[in-house]
Amino acid sequence: MKTEKYELYHQSNIIQIGNLIDDLHRVHVHLILLQRRYYRIYRKYAPLSRILKHITKLKRTSKPHWNQLPSQMIQDVAIRIDLGYQAFFDNIEDRKLGKTKRKVGKPKIKPNHKYKSITLTQAGYKIAGNRLTINCLKKSFTLWKHRQWTGRIKKITIKRDTVGDYYLYLVCEDCKPSKKLPLTGNEAGVDFGMKTFLILSDGIKIASPEFYKQSLNAIRSANKALSRKQYLSRGWFRAKRHLARVHKDIANRRRDWFFKLALRLVRRYDRIAIETLNLEGMKKLWGRKVSDIAFGEFSLILQWTCAKYGKVFAKAGRWQPTTKACHACKYKSETLTLSDRYWTCSKCSTSHDRDINAAINILQAGVAV
Repeated sequence: MKTEKYELYHQSNIIQIGNLIDDLHRVHVHLILLQRRYYRIYRKYAPLSRILKHITKLKRTSKPHWNQLPSQMIQDVAIRIDLGYQAFFDNIEDRKLGKTKRKVGKPKIKPNHKYKSITLTQAGYKIAGNRLTINCLKKSFTLWKHRQWTGRIKKITIKRDTVGDYYLYLVCEDCKPSKKLPLTGNEAGVDFGMKTFLILSDGIKIASPEFYKQSLNAIRSANKALSRKQYLSRGWFRAKRHLARVHKDIANRRRDWFFKLALRLVRRYDRIAIETLNLEGMKKLWGRKVSDIAFGEFSLILQWTCAKYGKVFAKAGRWQPTTKACHACKYKSETLTLSDRYWTCSKCSTSHDRDINAAINILQAGVAV
């Protein structure tokens, strides 16, 4: 399975996709309220099969206008809600068994601006060249086909972002495998740092550009402009979209740099090991900088890139002692503090750079994912 992403051009009829998403948001609201009412009466949640049968009944009685919407899209809304409830129930069981402390809430009604995607699976659309035709709208839309997809299209999803741009996602199966990169015989452990983004076990250090910090003046200016506008006026919506565009530009630049960095590492090393961090806890301590560096997003991109080009991606456990342990003799120095950047092992007298020693320990403790 592989997902390809294509941007839809700005065209005069693109607003009809937005109207279709808004119509499905009303279906989403109705089904959430239906589940709540069912629970109040019967003290249990309605299964997906019962909801789908009820949707068929609604189309004949109180909701005849739903017949104008593709049945697959309505079913997908019900499936999303059901998956949310299943995750909610599974989390309750896991917390009872002590498997996790993380709490997952039950599905809530999404605001209109946060409901932003529609999905078609087997029918209801046609793609020919760079034109997408949606049958229920009887309209065609041009997409920016910057690369050719491979395999058979399993389903498509159209998403609207906060700026108002629309993107087409194609989920394809039986795709051609990516060409594997040649082996180099090198391997590296990666230690994450707040001052230096990545420290590799062979001594290479990579600093983060901190794209959010670079764009602080643009963000402040856009926020000021938004605060001066009358709420819900035409200028307010224009200023809000401009602020969203600034944040989108930051995210795009950061993501582009992550992909290029991950490819550079994968070309150099055959096995890459990273550490598992409690990023939510780190955000409470250091705030904005942790979000700006975005180590969690980079680790996902690095894992995808390793899988794509046939390299090994490994992770060290969260509680693995990597900073205070000597990589040569495994002696753990309990007196080591955060200000000690260089230290000498009292057992084997090996001199250490704190970050490089941690990266070597991460490489040794990494378990392939």
